[in-house]
Amino acid sequence: MKKIGILYHPKVEATRTEAGKLEGFLKSKGISVWVCSAWDKEKACGRLEGTDLVLTVGGDGTILRAVQVVIPGETPITGINLGKLGFMTELDADEAREKLPSLINTEGWIDERAMLQVEVTDSGGESRIYHALNDIVVARGEIARLIRANASINGQHLTTYKTDGVIAATATGSTGYALAARGPIIYPQSRDFLLVPIAPHLSSAYPLVLPETAELTLHLNTYHAATLSVDGHINLSLSNEEAIVIKRSPHVVKFLRIRPRESFYSSLEDKLKGKQGESGRKS
Repeated sequence: MKKIGILYHPKVEATRTEAGKLEGFLKSKGISVWVCSAWDKEKACGRLEGTDLVLTVGGDGTILRAVQVVIPGETPITGINLGKLGFMTELDADEAREKLPSLINTEGWIDERAMLQVEVTDSGGESRIYHALNDIVVARGEIARLIRANASINGQHLTTYKTDGVIAATATGSTGYALAARGPIIYPQSRDFLLVPIAPHLSSAYPLVLPETAELTLHLNTYHAATLSVDGHINLSLSNEEAIVIKRSPHVVKFLRIRPRESFYSSLEDKLKGKQGESGRKS
């Protein structure tokens, strides 16, 4: 590898400090390095060309922002955990300098993850498109009132949700908000995705696992403003009669990993309990 980028969480000073240490370490190996806040997408995108690897210093939220920097390209990401959980991160900060040389020497493997695409079309016919690695959430806004969303899959009516919200989650996102809403966990390399209602009232309460070919359409029917959240950091208001179409994205995210390929199940319980530095983090 000749060029590596480092993205850090700008509101956590420890991540900025760790990014500086990693920068010095990598430069001592003869590698060109750039460092940027993960929240400054435009600046980071301007430095991405020719980058062989993006390191993130923080938690899963920092990785989700890094994803918006690297797509639609194929630059892989390796996460260094300074957050609370780190489902998507690969290394703890105290082992990063020990194991980075193996990644630099291309001894790792590529973990490819599917994404979701959401297209929002307003009543005037104008549309906006976003891509998510974790989840897309359509939910109530500031007023604590249920939203109504008519749901169809591949053009076939499914149900009308009366609920606080609806989550569409990838396999990667199945251990996040969807899990808290009682959705199942999907093996992370799966291309299937989830449809999970949030606190439904007298409407369908069961989660669904949808195949990668499915196209989910939600038509809002609500008097109060709703919201759309993409990976928790792209947020916009929704109004009555807007249509939301969710399907598998044409983009994928590539993670460069060094841990064993089959370590997902062995580390799952520890990660769900918020344990770090234990059996699931040592392999």
